Amino acid sequence: MTSESSASPLIFGGAQSPRAALPVLPPLALYIHIPWCVRKCPYCDFNSHTASPVLPEEEYVDALLADLDQDLHAVHGRKLSSIFFGGGTPSLFSAEALGRLLKGVEQRIPFASDIEITLEANPGTFEQDKFVAYRKLGINRLSIGIQSFQQEKLEALGRIHNGDEAVRAAGMARQAGFDNFNLDLMHGLPNQSLDDALADLRTAIALKPTHLSWYQLTLEPNTVFWNQPPTLPEDDTLWDIQEAGQALLAEHGYVQYEVSAYALPGRPARHNLNYWSFGDFIGIGAGAHGKLSHPDGRIIRTWKTRLPKDYLNPAKSFKAGEKALSNEEMPFEFLMNALRLTEGVESRLYPERTGMTLDSLAEGRRDAEQSGLLQVEPSRLAATERGQLFLNDLLQKFLT
Repeated sequence: MTSESSASPLIFGGAQSPRAALPVLPPLALYIHIPWCVRKCPYCDFNSHTASPVLPEEEYVDALLADLDQDLHAVHGRKLSSIFFGGGTPSLFSAEALGRLLKGVEQRIPFASDIEITLEANPGTFEQDKFVAYRKLGINRLSIGIQSFQQEKLEALGRIHNGDEAVRAAGMARQAGFDNFNLDLMHGLPNQSLDDALADLRTAIALKPTHLSWYQLTLEPNTVFWNQPPTLPEDDTLWDIQEAGQALLAEHGYVQYEVSAYALPGRPARHNLNYWSFGDFIGIGAGAHGKLSHPDGRIIRTWKTRLPKDYLNPAKSFKAGEKALSNEEMPFEFLMNALRLTEGVESRLYPERTGMTLDSLAEGRRDAEQSGLLQVEPSRLAATERGQLFLNDLLQKFLT
């Protein structure tokens, strides 16, 4: 990949340091947001809305494709390396609707031969015939929202499935032809003990997923839990859960490659790796976000109209806003993603993906290394173990 030194420098926003054009653009992915759920969970701060008895599938697919048409100018000849259906609960949509959508997407942007296509699903929405049909469409990876296998914990989280359904869902995924699937699991749940958390992990590991997302419950603003907080485990218990859980996952061959992501060898989520390595992604659907690079060096973040009724209203714009990243913002924006990876990224990726020189990181990098938060390794940008624990403190070093 060509470095920034071979391109003509560009100046953005007045008297800023030079920023190179991008002769080679990063990989391109597509995020598709389907915002409806059977029921809104009390901890969820995603853009999700309780579904009506009949979903507007046809109208929403039409809107998604029209939304995509407006972003095609940013493709610049690239193929799609991955697609991720997120939500909400995308598995509420029929195979017919998703098939029409995927066909429409491929007509507009060619798919890479090894494209990864992931669909989020909840155990309460699993239907064997539907998931066989999804696999036939070319969807080749599932992400199943388990959160816990224990009834008391599931009820506290407002989930609509039970533990037996969660176990069956994993088996049904495999029977439907999905040899690559993720289980989403939380820890630090209301009144959860160390034994409770490890029991959940052991059950998940026994189902042999290729990938596990295992992360701590946090109380987010604008959620029921924020306004009516449950009793969560003490900090000492949380720390014990984290340490013991990571050891258990490692014992069974799951490698931690990101803050809350663990995978069998060769099975990390390619779509998520693209996020963390500052790749590009088009975001379509209600409330979807995107990040798009252009050959002239501009890097634009976009966000779409949030409410489904507004997104489906032909009198309203799909795009709610966009922002060009400035030189001053670039170090933080890049590292906020890259430093989530346990091994970080090669230093050369920074100039290649941002058009900025490594000198623009020098002051923050020196401070972070001296503080023991960033590894002293010229060829890589990677947090130390301490830096991974105090990632926010590390990132503050690169705010201007």
